[in-house]
Amino acid sequence: MNTLKEKHKDGKFTITVELDPPKSASAKITEEQASTLKGLVDGINIADCPMAKMRMSPIALAHIIQEDCGIETIFHLTCRDRNYIGLQAELLGAAGLGVHNILTLTGDNPQNGDTPQAKAVFDTDTCGLIRLAHTLNTGTDINENALGAATHFYIGAAANPGISDQSLEMAKLANKVSSGAEFIQTQPIYDLEVAKRFIDNASRFNIPILLGLMPLRGIKMATYLENNVPGISIPMSIMDRLRKGGLEAGIEIAREQYTEIRQLSAGVHIMPMNHIDIINEIVKA
Repeated sequence: MNTLKEKHKDGKFTITVELDPPKSASAKITEEQASTLKGLVDGINIADCPMAKMRMSPIALAHIIQEDCGIETIFHLTCRDRNYIGLQAELLGAAGLGVHNILTLTGDNPQNGDTPQAKAVFDTDTCGLIRLAHTLNTGTDINENALGAATHFYIGAAANPGISDQSLEMAKLANKVSSGAEFIQTQPIYDLEVAKRFIDNASRFNIPILLGLMPLRGIKMATYLENNVPGISIPMSIMDRLRKGGLEAGIEIAREQYTEIRQLSAGVHIMPMNHIDIINEIVKA
């Protein structure tokens, strides 16, 4: 089976889906979700305590899904919870478990999560984490001490195409790529003209970009995203369709976006917010 990295190298359009880990010692729920996606998607992203809410380890869960469901995974790793020692230890553990795809992230502030008394670490930032993973790939640790065996991470980074100042976003991307990022997964985007402009601007980096797609389940969800999530802007035409058609309209819009994204980028990164049944309706169509 070709890896995600090999598929990107071969120019294959790839589909990834993001799942949240359970707040449980059992991975059963997420395994059941993942099993329904086999044959439909090329990879499953496992979030790292999203929104600073305590969940099962993304590395452990990524390994379980790969082993039990036979689907390649991309584990998220944030700078929030671990110092340099912990980050390197986690990465070596992931490599030892055969989990080689990583999405590097800063991480949400613990004060906004379910354990507000937790202390944020932030020994480094996203670019520092990318450099750290890249360094382990060369066979040394961050202090140039030799490893017994090098890692082989395929290193991803996040981007937000909807930020109003795209020159600033391009500068951030340039730093991530120069630090060692090899592919990009973006935040959801609903204005395809903005998506096209982002793809054109980012073409200079010559790495695969998977545009984010978050299906809208109704006007309430769309309004919340528009008002509360930086960089997300939803065209009025979509808002009007959601007011009239609700979930059915949301699925139809997602299908249209998926079709357009296939013409624009190297792949799509779908964030179903745990409504996995929607994936079938979008991808199969």
